[in-house]
Amino acid sequence: MENSKKGGTTAPTKLQVFYRRNYGGLFILIWLVGFLIFRLYPFISSFYYSFTDFHLFKGVTQTGLMNYKQIFSDPKITGPLLTTFKYVIMTVPLKLVFALFIAYILNYKIKGVALFRTVYYIPSILGGSVAIAVLWKALFAQQGLINSALALFGIAGKNWLAEKDSALFIITLLRVWQFGSAMVLFLAALKNVPPELYEAALIDGASRAKQFISITVPLITPIVFYNLITQMCQAFQEFNGPFIITQGGPRGATTLFSLLIYNRAFKAFEMGMASAEAWVLFVIVMVLSIISFLSQKYWVYYGDER
Repeated sequence: MENSKKGGTTAPTKLQVFYRRNYGGLFILIWLVGFLIFRLYPFISSFYYSFTDFHLFKGVTQTGLMNYKQIFSDPKITGPLLTTFKYVIMTVPLKLVFALFIAYILNYKIKGVALFRTVYYIPSILGGSVAIAVLWKALFAQQGLINSALALFGIAGKNWLAEKDSALFIITLLRVWQFGSAMVLFLAALKNVPPELYEAALIDGASRAKQFISITVPLITPIVFYNLITQMCQAFQEFNGPFIITQGGPRGATTLFSLLIYNRAFKAFEMGMASAEAWVLFVIVMVLSIISFLSQKYWVYYGDER
């Protein structure tokens, strides 16, 4: 009785003591196990397999740098890589400019502005879904809504998704249309610009264009930088659009590097080459991100700088 009670209260058991001392670790245990199994292990194993010719059904027969040598010498691989860069160069600036333009308009006090903000944000919620990609494909089909609308004005439509010069642009439009998340961040940044700066500029006779260039843009550069990094990473990993809408065609015009990796891994079952291609994409995104971070000291303004 004396061992189980102290001062009229029941002494905690060893299990209770252990729980009280380690309950924080128990909370993250499930996440930690998931991270080790589904994140860290695939990350490390893919790096190892990138130096092998690992086939899903034939196993490993050769090791070395042959995958990386082929990536930078085979036109069937360098072509999609260049297409991916072209897609990123078209998509990211267009999306950022369009998002900033809409945010700048919605920053004004106009009637029903809350409704407009919601409407403009909806594409970012729906845009990544398979259903929207299928709808996009139907819009730009040869007998789709876009050509039907052009026909009303006597304009002959084209087979947008079957021509190399337009197919990639259609995929780009789908990503640009999903500008809502970037727009919301730009809108928050615009609202944090001190209004007295505009008043002082107005007294000095600065036009709205001059105010935008000299006041607005410098003060929102942190958000511009954040959106640039996030949108660039997303663009390099774009998959749904080319996979669902064009299947990489016509004649490889929309075969982005992520789609090439998917085809390599789950159609050709060449896991070794797919791992090498994935690591090349990872390194490219990492290098560009590092360059962006190093460059921010030349063009990004933080209010707490001295």
